[in-house]
Amino acid sequence: MDLIAFGSVFLEVVFGRVGRLPGPGEEVFSDEFAISCGGVVTVAAAARRAGASAGVSTVLGDDVGSRVVVEYCRREGVETGPCRRVRGPAAGITVVMNFDGDRAFLSHLPRRPPGEPTELERWIEVLRSERPAWCYLHAGPGVAPLIGEAHALGVAVALDVNLGAIEAAPADVVDCARVADLFVPNEAELMRLTGSAGLDRALEAASTWCDRLVVKRGERGALVVQDGRVAEVAGGLRPVQVRDRTGAGDAFAGAMIAALVGEASLEEAVSAGNAAGSEAVARLGAVGEIVIDGLTADARQSRGMDRDER
Repeated sequence: MDLIAFGSVFLEVVFGRVGRLPGPGEEVFSDEFAISCGGVVTVAAAARRAGASAGVSTVLGDDVGSRVVVEYCRREGVETGPCRRVRGPAAGITVVMNFDGDRAFLSHLPRRPPGEPTELERWIEVLRSERPAWCYLHAGPGVAPLIGEAHALGVAVALDVNLGAIEAAPADVVDCARVADLFVPNEAELMRLTGSAGLDRALEAASTWCDRLVVKRGERGALVVQDGRVAEVAGGLRPVQVRDRTGAGDAFAGAMIAALVGEASLEEAVSAGNAAGSEAVARLGAVGEIVIDGLTADARQSRGMDRDER
């Protein structure tokens, strides 16, 4: 397999642009709505669409979110064999509300019962059995040894991060970045992690940890830092109407890794990532709209209804 993406998956309930978020006791309406799924499935699906073989390693249960993820992966040709199956709910649930040029989330991720093996322990076994060319995962406590295990098996590691991990365990994130083959934060994450007031200083600090660094910048493309130089990469960007930014960074990562599997240069791979990110923001939901028993179609039809009829 070319890529395994490790991490959580989510069932997404996505609302298009709203003028503002509701306050206590208030209700606001959106003219667009979609059901989607996201998390690491977005990375694997983007890689698969770009021609790589890809799978996910996550926890799947008997909840509706897990069933949606499995069905979507089946249709897209994404392998779910590396996943762990459990009873009860396992997939996260997130409500996405688009407003003020960005989006806000309300999310829930079910906790696993005490005594179960940790995902990091299981991921090592997955790497040993599957031996993918690349793996994708997020930085955090205990992840640096996993990266070492991956390298011992000949597996390259693309490392992402989120602001929660940076706030909770910045030293662990830096330790992970030092040993990853490719570190892929966005601009805000890199600034927060380095504590730098300016981007140039942040790049200078991070380049002492990583041999290869890609900094995602949304509609401005990305910065590539390697061999002591910084390159701005805008190739692949497309003019689109932005509907929802959810999952754009994950789609970028998946397409970029697929290009690297195909022996593209890093800058060429980043251009492929830019194109995938542009496509992602033009749709509602991380992987786009998924119809569940007509639910999404019904939501479309309801747009024309008078508010009082609801």
